[in-house]
Amino acid sequence: MSENGIQIDEFPDLKNPLLIAGFDGWGNALKISSGMAAYLIRTFKAQPFAEINSDVFFSYDESRPVVHIEEGVFKSLSPPGGAFYAARTEPDARDLVILKTDEPNLRWFGFVEELFDLCSRLNIETIITMGSMYDHVLHTDRIISAIASDAALNSMLSQKGVNSISYQGPSAIHSTIHAEGLKRDFTCMSLWCHCPYYLQGTTHFGLLAHLGKLIASLGGFELNTQDLETSWEKLNLQIEKLIENNAELQAVVNELRKAKVRGSAAEMKGTLKTDEKIINIKDFLQPK
Repeated sequence: MSENGIQIDEFPDLKNPLLIAGFDGWGNALKISSGMAAYLIRTFKAQPFAEINSDVFFSYDESRPVVHIEEGVFKSLSPPGGAFYAARTEPDARDLVILKTDEPNLRWFGFVEELFDLCSRLNIETIITMGSMYDHVLHTDRIISAIASDAALNSMLSQKGVNSISYQGPSAIHSTIHAEGLKRDFTCMSLWCHCPYYLQGTTHFGLLAHLGKLIASLGGFELNTQDLETSWEKLNLQIEKLIENNAELQAVVNELRKAKVRGSAAEMKGTLKTDEKIINIKDFLQPK
């Protein structure tokens, strides 16, 4: 087997492409990151042209291959990893390269080096990575924070209503990408969605729509997210009804609303645990 971590089938012919990367794993609350990547792939009918070599970048005792067995008959085995997809947008807009993959377990710096080498061969100069975290926010909020490669880009993001991030602590693969981007003089942005921790187990279509619109605006291409907005309207009605009829969830949401009015949601971080599943809301929602 080839030792290359990124195995390229054929280089696509793209116009001024932008790389948008969505990782599953640590920074993928409510699967916003991987979900947005999948949505872009589906919307633009993007075609795969390169795959991640799972033997190089994954530890199988941490990210185990998924087996499909049906009534005692072996069907398939799917290793961790992902792929790069090429998407062509409108005639006057830039094309896209979409990376949808599990976050690597191994050799982050080697992965990022190969990623940037691929970008250089495709004439990609801008990379947008996506992430999401559980936070003390309401389901009606649509809050995105960002990390930018320079102050001017950060200022532009602020004008679009995106918050700046100040943080010290354990990182995701996104930070390794930023570090290499600085060395190579790439434009890098990392967009992080703040997800209500009490919505674990469902999909926040509203946040996905908001993220999609922001990425399209930053990338200079058109993206119609009305289908996501429609799905969110339906789901939001179920959530509001659930809040009315569930005392435990109602207490949590009311406390968050009070903190938001006081402007003191940050003070609640010491009293509520964001990694605690207060309620797995999918157990209460009506099946589709």
